[in-house]
Amino acid sequence: MLELVKTLNGYLWDFWLLIILCGTGIYYTIRLRFIQVRKFGEGMKLVFGRSGSHGKERQEGEMTPFQSLATAIAAQVGTGNLTGAATALISGGPGAIFWMWLSAFFGMATIYAEATLAQKYKTTEDGEVTGGPVYYIRQAFQGTFGKVLACLFAVFIILALGFMGNMVQSNSIGAAFNEVFTARGIPVPPVAVGVVLAVIAFVIFIGGTKRLASVVEKMVPFMAVIYIVGSLVLIGMNITAVPEAFRMIFVGAFQPKAVAGGMFGMTVKEAIRYGVARGLFSNEAGMGSTPHAHARAAAKNPHEQGLRAMISVFIDTFIILSLTVFSVLTTGVLSSGKDGIALTQAAFTSGFGSFGDIFVAICLLFFAFSTILGWHFFGEINVKYLFGRKAAKVYSVCVVAFIIIGSTLKVDLVWELADFFNALMVIPNALALLALSGLVVGICKTYSAKKR
Repeated sequence: MLELVKTLNGYLWDFWLLIILCGTGIYYTIRLRFIQVRKFGEGMKLVFGRSGSHGKERQEGEMTPFQSLATAIAAQVGTGNLTGAATALISGGPGAIFWMWLSAFFGMATIYAEATLAQKYKTTEDGEVTGGPVYYIRQAFQGTFGKVLACLFAVFIILALGFMGNMVQSNSIGAAFNEVFTARGIPVPPVAVGVVLAVIAFVIFIGGTKRLASVVEKMVPFMAVIYIVGSLVLIGMNITAVPEAFRMIFVGAFQPKAVAGGMFGMTVKEAIRYGVARGLFSNEAGMGSTPHAHARAAAKNPHEQGLRAMISVFIDTFIILSLTVFSVLTTGVLSSGKDGIALTQAAFTSGFGSFGDIFVAICLLFFAFSTILGWHFFGEINVKYLFGRKAAKVYSVCVVAFIIIGSTLKVDLVWELADFFNALMVIPNALALLALSGLVVGICKTYSAKKR
């Protein structure tokens, strides 16, 4: 099973997805005249300044702009920032991080387009505001082709995030806590952690959008601040190793075997493949997942919500994920033989002693659990699109089961399955983004002119 999925991912990620994702990001970056640079300051003001729903009474299903952003970031800032970064370093070498940064830079333009279109084409169904790629895919491609493409996307995202993706999250949480308890002579099977997660998640699932929004808007800022402070302290303890970490990243991007005496034995192709793949899994730009949250925002206009979405990629990849990378590289644990979350825990243990692995396990719990909530929400919207509101409860029960199952599997298979289904959902979403690029550019120009 593992080898089959690896082979399929090889076809997808070694060429096609790199071209589609990076190509879409570059295309939008050029057409929007480097919006991620021009409008970065405005985006930061929208995120960290006063941000409300502009006096509008929110309809059923709508969130404040901050709540929708927090939901998007909850989905983005998950296992990919702790486990995914470590996996990229092991599989693609330090050079993978350069390609991760580059893809995230272009991804900021892509996610602007996604959020803008989600706002533009949001709708009301059964008295509830909703939206996402299935709605703008139908606008991009009229007739039977559009319907089929939208249905395919809906199926792919349910499998990619609701099922396989949430298995990744519970797998990493289970592994992290197993590492903590095993090191202290207390055998706690990962499945026990999975069951506890599943029960808490289900309580929130049945509370609907309001309960989700209430939880994530409190959880996201708290978890981000705790991890940022802890990482900065660790990196500060090894500040003299920072220049060497940068050297490993930039040299490794083009000459992987020249890094650390060639101990990684990687190729540039592998560095690019794992950098872009793990970057996508982390920030989700181009995947079509976070537009579901941005569609729910009671925003002033589509352009502003697009700018907020753009900043979410910056927070996810350039801040939080990068802190994990430098924590690993500056502590010198990359050659420890550990992989996944155990490698990140080893980095913090080297600086904080026995508290290090506990700190990472707790941070991962918040990060991954918030992602489980976000991804369940995204999948649920597409379940309702395909099967109606009554199917949502059945879907929630299935997600709970996958959370438990995921906590028991081997990390390699879980990650490969997640990569595979992520790749499939990118294709219909990217096609729609390219088809509607003229509309996105028009919206950007219109609201930028009004701002001036």
